[in-house]
Amino acid sequence: MYKEKLIEQIVKKLQQELSNAVEAANNAHLAATDDQSVAETQYDTLAIEAAYLAEGQTRRVQEITQAINAFEQMNLISFDENTPVTLSAMVQLSQDQANKHWFFIAPAAGGFKTKINNKHYTVITPQSPIGQELIGKFLEDDIRVKLGKRTLSDYISSCY
Repeated sequence: MYKEKLIEQIVKKLQQELSNAVEAANNAHLAATDDQSVAETQYDTLAIEAAYLAEGQTRRVQEITQAINAFEQMNLISFDENTPVTLSAMVQLSQDQANKHWFFIAPAAGGFKTKINNKHYTVITPQSPIGQELIGKFLEDDIRVKLGKRTLSDYISSCY
């Protein structure tokens, strides 16, 4: 099943991001506590800026860790015409059939794209405009999504 393979790729990418974020957080913490960061005047904000950066990097590490956990705990649901679209759905819109493009609705990693067996997959979250429109819909339901200046009008042709 492609869902498991897709989740493996997403988690692998998130683990790479986590490794980079941990390194960045460690470097930011070192910079914030380094003797060179001590303020020399009341206007010297290097230590304050480094502390804010360290805090932001630490938050990023936590977010990525939560995303990995969400994928590892995600229940994969089998969908049919009587099942509403929700997390773990693979959805194809009618306009995407020719180019074999699918949306995978996931708790995180929105925007992640990959190709598996000549099929293109884009991860979307329920918070995205397309995700908001798809959640709760059924096979062959119409969707209408405003994407910037244009509007996407289509229908759900496949869902599993």
